[in-house]
Parts: sequence; structure tokens; C-alpha cells
Amino acid sequence: MNIYLGADHRGYRLKEALKQYFEKKGEESAYLKKYQLVDLGAFSEESVDYPKFAQEVSKHVIQDSNSFGILLCNSGIGMSIAANRFRGVRAALCTDITMVEFSRRHNDANVLCIASDKTSLEMLETMVDVFLNTPFEGGRHERRVQMMDS
Repeated sequence: MNIYLGADHRGYRLKEALKQYFEKKGEESAYLKKYQLVDLGAFSEESVDYPKFAQEVSKHVIQDSNSFGILLCNSGIGMSIAANRFRGVRAALCTDITMVEFSRRHNDANVLCIASDKTSLEMLETMVDVFLNTPFEGGRHERRVQMMDS
């Protein structure tokens, strides 16, 4: 299963730290071994336009239906707006663990958007772990998700 990463210049450092976390934890954790990270940029802290990265991650998530995306920018707002323009993408801007859990459980979010300037690496690691390990409940939520995707 692939996880597509995208960040602008403001999210670059946290994206790079997240990659190191996956590398370290992948050696220790069976669940992380099933994920392959695909870094779609940015590849430096040089100023770039965030919609480009939201578009790339969104296209990959749509084409690879068993995948997830993680997008990071200063506030997370721009990334979430840009990603949600694509049918089939359910990008959730989350600022705490409860939001992450419900984005998966009730909304079947497939892209996690993070405010890089407001999120510590420790919090990001926890948020990503919850995002990847929380199943979609289905049931009454399935109908609502289908309404969003139509």
C-alpha cells in the first residue's frame, strides 16, 4: 500500500522528518512495513506553489485506490482546499487526534492534511499512526461518503 507525500516549502522539514520516522519505525513495526512512501515533493525549502503538490498527491490517490495521501503546508488549509477539488479525494485538515480518528472512522478520509507550523513531529507521528490504523466504520457513514463522491 502506498502513502503519497506532498508538501510545499513550509511543510518540507516536517515531511522529511516523517520519512525518517517511517524508516525507523518500519524496522520495528509490522504495520508500517506494509506501506511504501512515495515522496512527490517539494524537495527543498525553496518557495513553491502548494496546489501543484496537492494535485500530484490527489491524482495518485485516485489512481491507486488502496492508497493514502499526506499533505503538509503552513496552515494545511490551502492543501485541503486544493486536494478536495478532485472527485474521490476526501482530504481532512486535522489538528488533533480526535479529528484524525473521526476523519477516518466517519468520513473515510484518504488524504490527511497537516498544518506544519502548528504541528510538532511527535504529534504528527501520532496523527499518522491513528490515520493509518483507524478503519472506516461504514454503515450509515457509507451513504454519506457516497454522496460526497458523486
